[in-house]
Amino acid sequence: MSHAEAPVRPVAKLSLLTLTAMVVGSMVGAGVFSLPRRFAQETGVAGALIAWAVAGTGMLMLAFVFQALAVRRPDLDAGVYAYAKAGFGEYLGFFSAFGYWASACVGNVTYWVLIMSTVGALVPVLGDGDTVAAVVVSSVGLWGFFLLIRRGVKEAAAINRIVTVAKIVPIVFFVILALFYFEPSVFADNFGGTDYAGSLFNQVRGTMLATVFVFLGVEGASVYSRHAKRREDVGRATVLGFLSVFAVFASVTIVSYGLLPMAELAELRQPSMAGVLESAVGTWGKVFISVGLIVSVLGAYLAWTLMAAEVLFVAAKDRDMPRFLGRSAAGDVPENALLLTTCLSQVVLVVTLFSADAFTFALDLTSALSLIPFLLAAAFAVKVAGRPERWGAVGRSTRRELVVAVVATLYTAFLLYAAGLKFVLVSFILYAPATFLFVKSRREQGRRLFSPGEAVICAVTVAGAAVGVAALAVGWIEL
Repeated sequence: MSHAEAPVRPVAKLSLLTLTAMVVGSMVGAGVFSLPRRFAQETGVAGALIAWAVAGTGMLMLAFVFQALAVRRPDLDAGVYAYAKAGFGEYLGFFSAFGYWASACVGNVTYWVLIMSTVGALVPVLGDGDTVAAVVVSSVGLWGFFLLIRRGVKEAAAINRIVTVAKIVPIVFFVILALFYFEPSVFADNFGGTDYAGSLFNQVRGTMLATVFVFLGVEGASVYSRHAKRREDVGRATVLGFLSVFAVFASVTIVSYGLLPMAELAELRQPSMAGVLESAVGTWGKVFISVGLIVSVLGAYLAWTLMAAEVLFVAAKDRDMPRFLGRSAAGDVPENALLLTTCLSQVVLVVTLFSADAFTFALDLTSALSLIPFLLAAAFAVKVAGRPERWGAVGRSTRRELVVAVVATLYTAFLLYAAGLKFVLVSFILYAPATFLFVKSRREQGRRLFSPGEAVICAVTVAGAAVGVAALAVGWIEL
């Protein structure tokens, strides 16, 4: 019997607690352990405070957007992709699904790079996570998780709940110890930044992609909306998860400025949280954070792999991806979507061998790829709040919902600007060949390949990809 014909076991619906754990689990990963160094490379305390205020406000608005849409459009599953399709058509919906999926795959690579960099402090052959040996070991882990997740969504979700608790403990412990050893004079010296940081605006702009990366996962509950016990739990889990994680992220960044001078923070080996704590309490602090990082990152990898496969699966069920991606095995596992997810992560893992800074490049590209799906979802929320009856919304929207949606849209548009041309062009390089999946889906249905508007979007995407390839070839942009 084929996988498509195999009987599917009933899967328990996800509770509010489980959905919240999945949001927190997907958000708390490699990013938080890299924050002290990444922020210190760009900004001082003043810029960091402004950056967190901007990012926190913008991402909270996005969290409210997903909360509102989960209630207003309960018929839409796999939120980020479904909202883009409902608001802007099938082709942009397809791009949203692909971009979100690709960002998850690239983000998964940052996890393996950071794990190898952590172990590399003891095993030099692994380097900073970007050596041949590191890629080989990471590949073994990559496919090991593939086999684990194939056992079933229910089992993976249960593991994620346990891991989420385990990885929060060392991060909270770090903040408490950092406050105990906090030096006000060092904090004051770091307040305005250093000469290399530039103007305050440039300092804030330089941290924006880092904040996007650590907040990825705020939409996690909406991705799993089809598994929720109650639809309203999707929105509640989104906001609860965001507020919990925001407090942790901002604290980790700010307290680090009170332990080491900014220039020293900027030169720490990743994971920089380990170096910060080592400076305060000695070697055991570095070991403690390193162990916590490995647990945290593996848990986040599990959550993100599940979410990535879910987006492809739902898109295939809606006939916006080829049929083979909509096949599931026993345990409600989208097996082919999971396989393609693992394959793309493997390809990107190999590409890191050619990058000057594999971790930072993968982190920034992950953020850039997620921005278009976020922008489309926020813009759809503007449409729903403005004219709910036209867009099939349940109940009446309020002026507050419209304001929130507009702010979220402006914030994500600003993030695209902050990302810079480099990552926009690299994103196009990924988006353009993905169109073959859209074409395959249309052919399976015997439909016209592109409408006039879709043809224009396709042409712009291909042109952007061509410019990106040329820029890489002549060295205008580098990996």
